[in-house]
Amino acid sequence: MTSRQRAAIKEKVARSDIKFIQLWFTDVLGFLKGFALPVNELDRALSTGMSFDGSSVEGFARIEESDMVARPDPATFAVLPWEPNGQKVARMFCDVHTTAGKPFEGDPRFVLKRNLEKARALGFEFFVGPELEYFYFRNARETEPLDSAGYFDLAVLDNSQAVRHQTISALEHVGIVVEYSHHEVSASQHEIDLRYSSALQMADNVMTAKTLVKEVAQRQGLHATFMPKPVTGINGSGMHTHMSLFRRGRNAFFEERQEMHLSKLARAFVAGVLRHAPELTLVTNQWVNSYKRLTPGFEAPVYVCWAQMNRSALIRVPAYQPGKESSVRVEYRAPDPACNPYLAFSVLLAAGLRGIEQSYRLPDKASDNIYRLTPEELEKACIGTLPGDLAEAIRLAKQSDLVKETLGEQVFDFLIRNKQLEWDEYRTRVTDYEVKRYLPML
Repeated sequence: MTSRQRAAIKEKVARSDIKFIQLWFTDVLGFLKGFALPVNELDRALSTGMSFDGSSVEGFARIEESDMVARPDPATFAVLPWEPNGQKVARMFCDVHTTAGKPFEGDPRFVLKRNLEKARALGFEFFVGPELEYFYFRNARETEPLDSAGYFDLAVLDNSQAVRHQTISALEHVGIVVEYSHHEVSASQHEIDLRYSSALQMADNVMTAKTLVKEVAQRQGLHATFMPKPVTGINGSGMHTHMSLFRRGRNAFFEERQEMHLSKLARAFVAGVLRHAPELTLVTNQWVNSYKRLTPGFEAPVYVCWAQMNRSALIRVPAYQPGKESSVRVEYRAPDPACNPYLAFSVLLAAGLRGIEQSYRLPDKASDNIYRLTPEELEKACIGTLPGDLAEAIRLAKQSDLVKETLGEQVFDFLIRNKQLEWDEYRTRVTDYEVKRYLPML
């Protein structure tokens, strides 16, 4: 951090009468962590960073190598939209370093920055735009919906609209641009779409947005959840992610004379994501519950294929609008909002770049509703599937050189171990379903 950047942050703090600074970072599983500083400690934090115990953070370090340093990123300074006890609070995201001054390889933000540097070495900037879906409930113990509204319903049917609007105001307060929001398909389900931006900024924005959604809901006596599938029999929550590469300020996915205006480079990118999609799914869909959403019939992708308008495909190419070359993009529909965005964006980028570097051929696009195809028709069309459960996702990820290289050995090893423990705990637990179904008859 330069002396000019430090001076600019201190001037903002003084001008806004900030009393506390929260330093934020993310653990490997995607949970937001941090600690607060009184404003008189700001200069030290900006100059040398702040030490903390890394052994207390999931996936960071063993006890014998626990000391870490959080170094604030001045570009992420924002004043939070609430004032505890009338005192203004600001936040900055941090890069985690070792005490030797080197970036910590277990920091998900560093994982994304490292992969973005690989893209820059090839001349690309990676841009993403996620659609965050979530549910409102009365509390964290029951899933009774707050409304009976459906897709795009307004006003009378959607009594959570006011809370969603308060959330958007909070997001705008911290500088996050929202394109639009609406009620989703399921009762009590909502969506907020964030304005397309560079991948690192967007990963920070996703973490901030999830925090603000929950905070605003709690202040209104509600519980917001990004659980992928909280209710049986209805649609779960996804995080459809729009992606494109820019080169020298121009959209490298756009080509005037190509079908759908999708460039040869974009086609290779899509081919890379498709080919590696099954092994990436542990990162984009990391929880046991994630695979309750990834089932046919609930608008979640299962089959590994691409299309233009077909929303049952894993990758969709949104329609081109004349004069909007910069908006040509592809939409990856598998991720759910409970993923770690730093790691999810990393593996999607890496798979796409692999496709470009090795000139992968894009298979023919799907035209039918894939859910209606028979197994024989799917096999004939060479359409594979995403993992059916967490165990299969773990197996495929463990075999993936791409995932290991992208995440780095430390994050990769921790993620595999942690997810295996989660699966073992889940598969050995007797559920209410089993008791109700089998106890009377067996």
